Amino acid sequence: MIPFADKQPRLQTIRLAMKETLLSSIFAMVLALTASANEVVSVAASVKGTLFDQAGTAVAKVATNNGNLRSTLRNYTSASVFVPAIARGQVDFGVANQYEVTLALTGQSYFKGRQQVNLRAVAVLFPVQIAFFVKQSSPVQRVADLKGHRMPDGYVANKILLPLVDAVLASDGLTRDDLDSLNVPSVTAGVDAFISGRTEGFLMALRAPKVREAHARHGIRVLPVENTPAKLAAIRQHMPVAYLALTEPGPATPGIIEPTWVITYDTLLFASTETSDESVYRMTRALFENKRNLVATSPAFRRFSRDTMAKDLGLLKYHPGALRFYREQGLWPQAHP
Repeated sequence: MIPFADKQPRLQTIRLAMKETLLSSIFAMVLALTASANEVVSVAASVKGTLFDQAGTAVAKVATNNGNLRSTLRNYTSASVFVPAIARGQVDFGVANQYEVTLALTGQSYFKGRQQVNLRAVAVLFPVQIAFFVKQSSPVQRVADLKGHRMPDGYVANKILLPLVDAVLASDGLTRDDLDSLNVPSVTAGVDAFISGRTEGFLMALRAPKVREAHARHGIRVLPVENTPAKLAAIRQHMPVAYLALTEPGPATPGIIEPTWVITYDTLLFASTETSDESVYRMTRALFENKRNLVATSPAFRRFSRDTMAKDLGLLKYHPGALRFYREQGLWPQAHP
C-alpha cells in the first residue's frame, strides 16, 4: 500500500496534466472558432465608377461587418474576366448581370469554348436598368433620333455592352450600323467621351456613379423605350432576360425627368461549386438581414427585396449554401413551385 504522503506529488502531477490538457483543448476551440468567424472571402466586381463596383463594395462591407466573414473587393475590367476566376475557385463571389452569368454557364457568345458549368447563384440583388443618355438640351428625343449621330461603340473590355446596345437600338428600329460609332474600350470610357464632347450620348446603367458625374457636368436625360409587346420582343432578340419597368424621377435617378419605361434585367451575386457552403450561407444571411446597410453604400439596393432573392433563374441553379438559408426562411421551394 502506497503511503498517503507519496500519493500527493503524483496527484498534483495528474491534476496539472489534466489542467494543461483542458486549457489546450479550450485554446484550440477558440482558435477554430476565431478562424471560422473570420473566414476570408473575395468579391469580384467591374471597374471603379460602375454600378456593379458600388454594389460589390456594399456586399463586401456587409459580409465583413455583419456576416462573420472577412471580405475583400477585387475590381476587374469586366465580368468576362472574373467569371472564369470564380469558376476556378480563385475568387469566391461575383456581382454581374443574369444574362452574362448565363452566357458563361452555357458557353455562348464570347464564352464560346469556355463554358463555366459550375457557376451557382447566391442571390438576386436588384434590377439593373440600362438606357441611352443625352444632354437635356439635345434635339434627340427618342432612340430613333440617334441615327447618324456619334455614339460610343466597341467596348472591347466590356463585351456584355454590345448586346445591350443592340437591344436598346432595336427597341426603336435601329442597329449599330445606323450610328456614327466611336470605338471606346469600356463603359466608363464611353461616359468620358460624352463628358468631353466627343459623342452625342452614352449607354450606362441608371444610378451608376458615372451617370451622376455626367449629370453634374452637362445635365442629362434618358431616352425612353415604348412599352409594347412588339418593342419587348425586339429587345429580347438581343437580351432574352430583359423586361421593361416604369421608373419615376427622383434624386437617385438623374436623367429620369418624367415617368419613363426602361430596359431592365437582374443583378446577381453568384459563386461556384468551389465556394464553401458555409461562406455562401453566411453571405446569404448577411444580405437578407442588412438591407439598410447595403443601401447606405449603394442606393441601387433600395430595390433589393428579400422576397425575390431566390427567384427562378432558369438554367442557373442556386448554391447549396444559399439553398440551406432559403429553406430555413421558407423561401424555398415556395419560390419555385
